[in-house]
Amino acid sequence: MNNTTITYMPNNKQTENLDLKGFRVLVVEDEEDIQNIISFNLEAEGFIVTKSDNGIDAWNKIEKNLPDLILLDIMIPGINGIDLCKKIKSQYDVPIIMVSAKAGELDAVLGLEMGADDYIRKPFSPRELIARIRTVLRRQEKKESMEGSITIGGIHMNKTAHRVTVNGENIDLTLIEYKLLKIFMENPDIAFTRDRLLDKVWGRDVYVSDRTVDVNIKRLREKLGPEKYRLETIRGVGYRFKA
Repeated sequence: MNNTTITYMPNNKQTENLDLKGFRVLVVEDEEDIQNIISFNLEAEGFIVTKSDNGIDAWNKIEKNLPDLILLDIMIPGINGIDLCKKIKSQYDVPIIMVSAKAGELDAVLGLEMGADDYIRKPFSPRELIARIRTVLRRQEKKESMEGSITIGGIHMNKTAHRVTVNGENIDLTLIEYKLLKIFMENPDIAFTRDRLLDKVWGRDVYVSDRTVDVNIKRLREKLGPEKYRLETIRGVGYRFKA
């Protein structure tokens, strides 16, 4: 085990310009003590934390429930942090902060070249970690707000105006239908389980059944008309939107 020093930091008023409560962070760290201390500090700030100690398990967790941010140590077993970062970024637009030992600065730079959004070197303080996470999340929110429209095939979504057209014709969607379509269009060719859709659209604090997803997907397909065939049912998994 290295000499990383991380201590508990209570809530800091200077970091409250972005509400962190409810953001989901996956902490990928194979040293249990460090993993637990990082998780403790993040949870104290209101994050929902999931932990993983190797690259293979981390990838499985990402596919099952995509987090809002990933804190990824470079030196992990299974799939190393550099390769995992590249794999994640090839499929998902999720912020990644690489964690490296001081001697691993070149690896951290390589991580940035693979698509990581930032890196932090051990040892670091919780205050620095929270500040970096806040900066990356703020940057991600700004990026998402600037990307105001998506067009796939005959479907055009104007996210700024909250409007959807199919082959030039406006279609009237409920808020749930709009959220579902937005998720699919932002992640074409990615399979989503019903549980993941429930979590992303309805939220963790609302109880709805898997059947609710199916009903809303059916209604969405009816409104998309001929373009409904882009919404594929994957038996035993869930749904996928064809690019």
